[in-house]
Order: sequence, then C-alpha cells, then structure tokens
Amino acid sequence: MEWDETDRVDPLQGNRVASLGLWDTFNILVGIVVGTAIFRSPPMVFQNSSGPWSAIVAWLVGGTLSLLGALCYAELATSYRREGGDYSFLRSAFGPQTGFLFAWAQLTVVLTGSLSAMSYAFADYAGRLVPLSENGRAATAMLAIVMMTLFNLCGTSVGRRMQNFLSCTKLLGLVLLVFSGIYVWGTRENLADSHPFVGQHASNWGLTLVFVLYAFGGWNDAAFVAAEVRDVHRNLPRALALGLGAVTLVYLLVNLTYLSVLGFEGAGKSETPAADVLQIALGDWGATAITVLVMISAAGAIQGMIFTGARVYACVGVDHRSLRWLSWWDPNRGVPFRALLAQATVSSILVGLVGTGRGRGMLDTLLGCVGIPAVPWTRYHGGFETLVAGSAPIFWVFFLATGVSLFVLRRAYPHQNRGFSVPFFPVTPLLFCVTCVYMLYSSLCYARALAVLAVLPLLVGLLIFNLFERNRGER
Repeated sequence: MEWDETDRVDPLQGNRVASLGLWDTFNILVGIVVGTAIFRSPPMVFQNSSGPWSAIVAWLVGGTLSLLGALCYAELATSYRREGGDYSFLRSAFGPQTGFLFAWAQLTVVLTGSLSAMSYAFADYAGRLVPLSENGRAATAMLAIVMMTLFNLCGTSVGRRMQNFLSCTKLLGLVLLVFSGIYVWGTRENLADSHPFVGQHASNWGLTLVFVLYAFGGWNDAAFVAAEVRDVHRNLPRALALGLGAVTLVYLLVNLTYLSVLGFEGAGKSETPAADVLQIALGDWGATAITVLVMISAAGAIQGMIFTGARVYACVGVDHRSLRWLSWWDPNRGVPFRALLAQATVSSILVGLVGTGRGRGMLDTLLGCVGIPAVPWTRYHGGFETLVAGSAPIFWVFFLATGVSLFVLRRAYPHQNRGFSVPFFPVTPLLFCVTCVYMLYSSLCYARALAVLAVLPLLVGLLIFNLFERNRGER
C-alpha cells in the first residue's frame, strides 16, 4: 500500500510547475530563520549560561537539534509530496480534523502572529531612523506586510528573487559584523574586556535552550513549498541541511564576535550587542548600520513567511469547503492569490489589536465578555512578545504531532517509496519529539494563562470543522 495523495492537484490551482531550485529553497530557509533573534537572544543566552564556552556549546546544540528535526521533515516532504508541509503530514497521519486545525491555527494566530511580530520589529527599528508614534509604528508594520505581500502577488519568480536578495544581503551584513569584530580584536585597543572568554555564574540550561531554539525557529516552513521544489528528493534535504549548517555557522561566529569584543559579562549585560560591536568598530555609523541590517533581516523573515504560509492556506482550501475560496491560484502568476490576501489581512488585524492602545483595549474588552481576565501586556515586554508567548504552546503541540506523524505514516504505508529516509531511525525522530515535549513544557511555563489567546481561535476552528466539514466527504 502506498500513499495515494502524492500527486493530487485540484483544478482550481491550475497547471503549476516546480520552479524553486536548491538555491531558492536555501534562501527561503535562511531568510525565515535569520530574523531579529540573533540580535536579541544572545544576551539572554549569556545571562543563563555558566560561562562563555557553555553559551557557545548551547548554540551548537541548538543547531544540532534543529538538524534532527530537519531530517524528519526531509523524509516527510519527499515521501508524501504535496504542498502544505505539516498540514498534509498531519492530515494523512491523523485525519482531516487535525490537518484543518493546524492550518486554522496558522492562519488565525501562529504564523500570522509571528509575521505580525516580525513586522513590528521592522517598525521598531525604522523608528530609530525616523521618530514614530505608537500608531506610526503600527502603520509601518502594516506597510511592511502589505509591501511584501504585493511582491508575492506579482508572481512566484518575483517573490523568490526578492527572497534571494534579502537573504544574501542579511548574510553579507552578518559577515561584515564578524569582520568588524575581528578588526577590533586585532587592534585590541578598544576592547572593553581584556579577558573576554573568562567568566562564570549560575546557569539555567533549560532557559538557555529556549532562547537558542527560538533563534533557530522557522526552518520547518521550507516544507510548505515542497511541491514547488524541483528534484525535491535531492534539493529539499540538501537545502535543509545546508541552510541549517550555514545558519549555525553564522550564529556561532556572531556570538564569538560578541564575546571577543564585549567580553562574557559585557555581552550578557548589553541589550544591543551587535550595535555595541559596530559602535566600537565604526563609531556613530555603527548605530545606523545595525539598524539597517536588522530591518533587512526582519524584511527577509517577513518575505519568507508570506511566501511559504500562503501555500498552507491554499492547500487546506482544496480539501475543505468552508475555506475553498482560499484555494484559488492565479494561473498567470502562479501564486495563491486569495490566500496571500487573507494572510495579509489577518496579520494586519493582529498588528492593530496588539500594536495600538485602542486595539489592546478592544481585545481586553472582548476577553472580558467571555470571563477571561485582561492580558498582562507589560509582563512580556510589549504586545507582540505577549502574542508570541501565548501562541508558542500551540505551535509546539503541532510540531510534536508532526514528529509523531513520521512514525504513524511509516506504519501505515510501509512500502511507500521514500526519496529520503531519516538516518538512525527511530533514534533521530525520538530525539526530535523529546525536544518538542521539553519546549512545550517550557512554553507553557512561560505563557501560563496567556495560552488561552491561541486556544480560543482553535476552539473556533473546531466549531467550524464540526459545523461545515464533518461528514461532508472532504476530497
């Protein structure tokens, strides 16, 4: 028995060809993963590590754990090839309801929430170049979403070229950051710490990994476009491995740069370590340079999430009548037109809800109507970190379910032709699942009652499925 949905194409999607090569897929992965976390997470990693080398090991462990997950996704995406990534895997392993709930969660809070948070990070740094009010930052965040969506609406080729440009530019910027650190280290005159790799204090290894794995997040989105990758059996596993290898190497070099220039204690205390390094290396130009670099990194992550996320919603629209309108592809441009518009609309609404005082007040009022206390906005350093914290448990639940789906699908389709088989099965997927369980526990401890922000939309999705999809004979 073999999987019977591999080459299923809905007539609403038109005749599309695989247009993404190894380089394109590599840049999508790098573009999504390397966002703003590498400029924000390192100080928390240093603060919770016992010493400088312990912090470096944590980044190496994070890259290794992400690679284990990537190997699992490589088998799933090449063996059960259909657009939608996790959605298709979960639907095939656990049934239509699980797949629908995954896609609904992505559209209503998880992926659109991440997209909104990244766009607001873009706006925050734009505010360093041009003063912006709170409403001005929200408008700038919405503008970033709209502009990147317009690039994608122009066609797949335009979207992938923009992604390639942004990914290469941000990697070049990080390389220049490393070389600036090497220059400062070479002169040794401006070093704040003459013994940068010396230091020791109490550690919290679990919390350290939370921040590290957060910085590696997003690599799985490459599986959303598996059906558009040429020679997917070779190119997707290579893109996942090469992309995560490149990201891990860059992260290690950047953190070594922070340590070399600022020292272990200084890097842990700095809120903007990259800016501090460039300030020492370039003077006042450093602040402007790092602002532009972070904006480019955020724009690359926004573009990658828009490009891949819309494919999920288009795919679920093929299978479910209540979302059928999302499945239409523009036959001339080869893009999921309506899914892109829906994604931009939901993301912009989230920006308005949590990025403005009026929006936060409206959300608190809505929660109060159903007996839920107001959101503790100040506890999580802003509305968008609140949104990320609230949606993280749902994200890890589905991530864990995807890991388990590998075991389920292997058992259900033992004779399936596998373009790529995960090495050291079952150890590799078991380690990935254990990582997901740990991150689920950690995210629940961090989010606490905020998880209700993601649970409520999920309950709405469950209601929609039972009202309009159950016993309707989904295709």
